[in-house]
Amino acid sequence: MKNKVMGLINLVHEPDELEGLTANRCPATVPFGGRYRLIDFVLSNMVNSGISRVAVLAHTKYRSLMDHLGSGKHWDLHNRQSGLFILPPTSDDAQDLRRGDLYHMFQNRDYLMRSHHEYVVLARSHVICNIDLEPVVAFHERQKADITVVCKKHSSTTPGKSRKVLMDATGRVLEMQDHYGRLNTELMSTEIYVIRRELLLELVESSLAQGQEHLVRHAIMTRLDQLKVYGYQFDGYVGMVNTLESYYFNNMQLLRSDVWKDLFFRPGPIYTKVKDEPPARYLEGAKVSGSVIANGCVIEGTVINSVLFRGVHVRKGAIIRNSIIMQNGVVGENSMLDYAILDKDVMIEQGRDIRGAAGSPFVAGKRKII
Repeated sequence: MKNKVMGLINLVHEPDELEGLTANRCPATVPFGGRYRLIDFVLSNMVNSGISRVAVLAHTKYRSLMDHLGSGKHWDLHNRQSGLFILPPTSDDAQDLRRGDLYHMFQNRDYLMRSHHEYVVLARSHVICNIDLEPVVAFHERQKADITVVCKKHSSTTPGKSRKVLMDATGRVLEMQDHYGRLNTELMSTEIYVIRRELLLELVESSLAQGQEHLVRHAIMTRLDQLKVYGYQFDGYVGMVNTLESYYFNNMQLLRSDVWKDLFFRPGPIYTKVKDEPPARYLEGAKVSGSVIANGCVIEGTVINSVLFRGVHVRKGAIIRNSIIMQNGVVGENSMLDYAILDKDVMIEQGRDIRGAAGSPFVAGKRKII
């Protein structure tokens, strides 16, 4: 895989209905699971699969992305034999930024042309899973496919927006539709594609010449009768995190030990930016059950069925239920939170009672005092 496959993480126009969580950051760097960012999953999957050269096609609000990824050392992508490359937009013009991902790939085509890798694994950051990509590439070669898309069976009640995929008995993709279509199928796309590098360059140039600007919607979905597109079925945990409901749902799923192990440790570990912090402290009177508590937290109150990120302080008498509290949050004495999502550095003053609903949690943006 090392010299055969390169990775390309496409952040251009990612589906984003995360409201205040993406007001100052791109979806790729939204915190998840106590200490991670969404992009950590796809990046770790590539590294664990032996892909040592990864490019990130950045789009807007990417300052936090640059800060999080750095040189790539936390994913072992900083050595001379490997590399992590951030490909930012070539223009700050608003009209250019509104154009599709094919346009931005064309602007960075020199990077693809200089590469010696035969295949490209294309992926998005809003799909979280833990997958070994080697069998996917092997399947792609066995089928002699032009494009392979990783698919997953899903339930109609699973939150998040995803493309629908219909395959025949041989695994060939017959039809794909966006989430609002009426295609009768149980399969959804995980937005992970394997494609020959030369074919990708050809699709970028020929599609743009025809006035098409979106890789999947235009270059792939309109050519299903011309290209050999096959579906690879993945049976591990997959979460679509592109709506507020799906963000809350997938964080709460981590409270199940089977999902936690499946997502973070099998088949390989998920890496993130390392921060040296002390273990969580549980002071006298603290009560915690069914929760994820990250390093650096100080718990004096009660935490039930919740996810607490690094450095959260739950003061005496405070009660937190069914909530997500991001880095350095403070919940004041005798306050109550239920079905709430608090962004970084939010402070809840003492005696507050904040309650959302299971399908519509209360959301507080960064650095607010409530």
